[in-house]
Amino acid sequence: QDEGYLWPAARPDLSPGAEATSEVVAAYGHRADIPNTRWSDLMATARRQIDLLGYAFLFLPEQFVDLALSIEHKCASGCKVRIALADPDGTQTQERDALEQLDGTLPARIRTTLGHLRDVLTIPGVELRFHNVHLYNAIYRFDDEMIVTPYLYRAHGFQHPAFRLRRLGPYGVFASFADQFETIWATATAARNPIVVSQPSGGVDGASGLLPRPQRPAR
Repeated sequence: QDEGYLWPAARPDLSPGAEATSEVVAAYGHRADIPNTRWSDLMATARRQIDLLGYAFLFLPEQFVDLALSIEHKCASGCKVRIALADPDGTQTQERDALEQLDGTLPARIRTTLGHLRDVLTIPGVELRFHNVHLYNAIYRFDDEMIVTPYLYRAHGFQHPAFRLRRLGPYGVFASFADQFETIWATATAARNPIVVSQPSGGVDGASGLLPRPQRPAR
């Protein structure tokens, strides 16, 4: 371990309560500015826990083609994965849809995310819950690193600024967002069946409400 980790008083600039803290590793004007390789690195290096909180975060499963295989390997080694999506039928989802002027498409985006996660949600060690709270930011945690995207008024997900955080200790910026995840997770509802979700009349496939299984690209 480095000096700042072992003796925080020797490096006040590393303190989570300092005016300048190394807990903030990077800042981006928009979530879309985060390199794809950064997301890949965070996913690849996570060993203990992966926590995801947002409304739909459709970009994540679409970005990782082999997400199910990667998660399966991690969970086989003891990693726990918690996914907190907005309830597609929840009142807060409807309000967020109206706020971002999405014309009623947010519930469909959440269901599309569920479709992409179909294989992931059957893996032991992965848990899905639906929240129905008004979020002020999204949280993507990978062990002791995290990306947080504070929400701007009427901005869409890719337009929000983003901060990459690193945990330095039990108090500070990282811990505050980690505590927020735990609070929301505790109030979220476990999905009764992560594969079948309620649909408007006709459902995604026109009848059952069963989400279609995304096709894997040929190797």
